Amino acid sequence: MINVVEVKTKKQQKQFLDFPLELYKDNDNFVPPLYGDEKKIFRPDYIYYDTCEAVYFNAYDESGKMVGRISGILQKASNEKHGERRVRFTRFDAINDEDVAKALFCALEKWALDKGMDTICGPLGFSDLEREGLLVEGFDELATFEEQYNADYYGALIEKCGYAKEVDWVESRIYPPKQVDEELKKMSDFIMKRYKLTCGTAKTKREFLDKYKDGFFDLLDTAYEGLYGTVPFTDGMKKMLIDNFMLIIDLNNITVLLDENGRVVCFGLCFPSIARALQKSKGKLTPAALIRLLKAIKHPKTIDLGLVAVAPEYLNRGVAAIVVEKLAEMLVRGDYEYAETNLNLETNHAVRNMWKRFESVEHKRRRSYVKVIERKEDENV
Repeated sequence: MINVVEVKTKKQQKQFLDFPLELYKDNDNFVPPLYGDEKKIFRPDYIYYDTCEAVYFNAYDESGKMVGRISGILQKASNEKHGERRVRFTRFDAINDEDVAKALFCALEKWALDKGMDTICGPLGFSDLEREGLLVEGFDELATFEEQYNADYYGALIEKCGYAKEVDWVESRIYPPKQVDEELKKMSDFIMKRYKLTCGTAKTKREFLDKYKDGFFDLLDTAYEGLYGTVPFTDGMKKMLIDNFMLIIDLNNITVLLDENGRVVCFGLCFPSIARALQKSKGKLTPAALIRLLKAIKHPKTIDLGLVAVAPEYLNRGVAAIVVEKLAEMLVRGDYEYAETNLNLETNHAVRNMWKRFESVEHKRRRSYVKVIERKEDENV
């Protein structure tokens, strides 16, 4: 008998946060989120609760041992944008037990129905700034800090609960070129001159953010508007992203292109990989973890591609070649072992084709599932 309980008490909240840390304590590929950031989901003033509702469930076996968890998000901005009645599931973790998975999804589906919704999809967070997608290939690869790791049995558990694939993302590992691609450099320079583009500059991170943050967020909303799972940036989301940028960005790993009027029309951001730095402390910023984190930020061995965007009117003008050339230059200059692309929609061929200029390998795949739900007359689900 599996007992599913809505998370209400401080003890239940701690169990919810600690469960994946315990489940994956011996897994070298699991990378925890920052524990302090995760705790914020239980605060009533959490930045997403102005446009969202959320619920959290813990599952326990007959002995009272916790065996799984799941969260549901009613993302009102997304539903309004697409004319849908969806609930997103996220933070699903469980032992390899079909009864546990079914009990958790049953509780979530009932909550969604009570809210007047008709579809469940995920794993998706409050926005695409959160971890999303279920790992379905690449279980022997180290997760990035930006994305979640899960065991290989999760997909089967979810599918047995009646869920099917909606979209996939792929992730690539990109290796630094052995030499400068002169042809690519000439192409990049030509496109810059042809469209009167210039690179944004700044002496400090604060100056950079002050100069370009408004154009950055305007371009993000425009370029990502049609992508799966995205929602418009709120003031709270912008502040959170800027705070995170101040901690980890390096001006050497940022490319911003401006048109002749100084408008941001393209950017690419890379972050130092902090995955290994957070593993030992389970995502908690202990003094030792903070030292490892600062070392990883200052002297990274690998980098993660964070955000890349191009203004729609420049998509078919070869601007992608500039992004690729700047990334190649960055990889060589920084003496990195490789870069991780994080998530690219499998249908986003424009982005996937960019990586063909490099020695690269698509080594991970993630999936978002969907299920149409309805209340059954003979069951309280």
